[in-house]
Amino acid sequence: MERQIEIRLTGSGGQGLILGGIILAEAALLDGKNAIQSQSYGPEARGGASKAEVIISNDEIDYPKVETADLLLALTQVACDKYAVTVKKDGILLVDSTVNIPEGIKAGKIVQVPILQTATEVVGKSMVANIVAIGAIQQLLNIVTKESLETAVLNRVPKGTEDLNRKALAEGYKLVEKY
Repeated sequence: MERQIEIRLTGSGGQGLILGGIILAEAALLDGKNAIQSQSYGPEARGGASKAEVIISNDEIDYPKVETADLLLALTQVACDKYAVTVKKDGILLVDSTVNIPEGIKAGKIVQVPILQTATEVVGKSMVANIVAIGAIQQLLNIVTKESLETAVLNRVPKGTEDLNRKALAEGYKLVEKY
């Protein structure tokens, strides 16, 4: 990777996107890369707007905020409507299948997959949608190794949920294999 990769994870509070951003940044650090992670959420916290940003680079990172995203994840319609315009023209817009893409969005690739449904129906718990999503992000960008990502996931999830989260990660990879 010669340039830095900017990722923005958006959705609503309670979907675990901030934890997802922390995990991606930690995986990058485990791979010996530089990473910065920042977050913000609405005053409502659970159910309100949520945003996590991650910048990963082999070089020093000059500015800690994502300006235009190489990849934007949107798990809700509100998040997509607000942030889809911030994807680079050659970037990736990754959205849940319940989200409608706003008119005029210019992204290099739009990937619409059932992240929330996969977490609930395939993995068995809606709370792992963030892990399904970061599995999909890794598969699309290949910015961290799968080994480092799994280690970072297992370092951050509650004890006793390791197998559930491994399955969520694997399902995230599968969701976007054809892309």
